[in-house]
Amino acid sequence: RQKPMGGRIINNGSVSAYAPRPGSVPYTATKHAITGLTKTLALDGRPFDIACGQIDIGNALTEMAQPMTVGVPQANGSIAAEAVMDVQRVADAVLHMAS
Repeated sequence: RQKPMGGRIINNGSVSAYAPRPGSVPYTATKHAITGLTKTLALDGRPFDIACGQIDIGNALTEMAQPMTVGVPQANGSIAAEAVMDVQRVADAVLHMAS
């Protein structure tokens, strides 16, 4: 009996794993964990033809990111609005990675 092999795993990381903002300890810690998980799965999945990658997006316009369009604390102590991207662009990138 043949065992199924192969596939793609695409994790949703964040630029916050590399450039966190003030007051984001829980979020940043989980994104660091996702990065470690992705790297380990990429290594362990090789014998099974499973590719594992991660998309590290910035601010996609979701309910969680809505306040960023008005202004959020920055590392230098200032408050500034941040650019956001359309979630469809994120979905398109994930579909490309899966192909």
